[in-house]
Amino acid sequence: MAKTITFNELRKLKDSLPDGATHQIADKLNITVQTVRNYFGGSNYEFGKNTGVHIEPGPDGGIVVLDDTTIYDMALEILKEQNKD
Repeated sequence: MAKTITFNELRKLKDSLPDGATHQIADKLNITVQTVRNYFGGSNYEFGKNTGVHIEPGPDGGIVVLDDTTIYDMALEILKEQNKD
C-alpha cells in the first residue's frame, strides 16, 4: 500500500537512523546500500536502483509517495528498537 509523506519527513527519518542502519536494511533486503540511499532521496542510479519513490515539488520539501513501504517500515522498526534502550 502506498504512503504519502513530505520530503522533509522522509529526510528526518533517514537522519534519525543510527550509523550502519542503511547497511543493515540493505543486507536484510539483499539490495545495495545506494538503493536504500536513493529511497531516502538520493539519486545515484549508477550504483543503486529506483525504489518506487515519487517526489512532487511543494511546501515542506514536496510530497513523496512511497509505492513500497518496506524500507520505510524497517527504518521505523530500527528507531523503535533504538529508543527502547
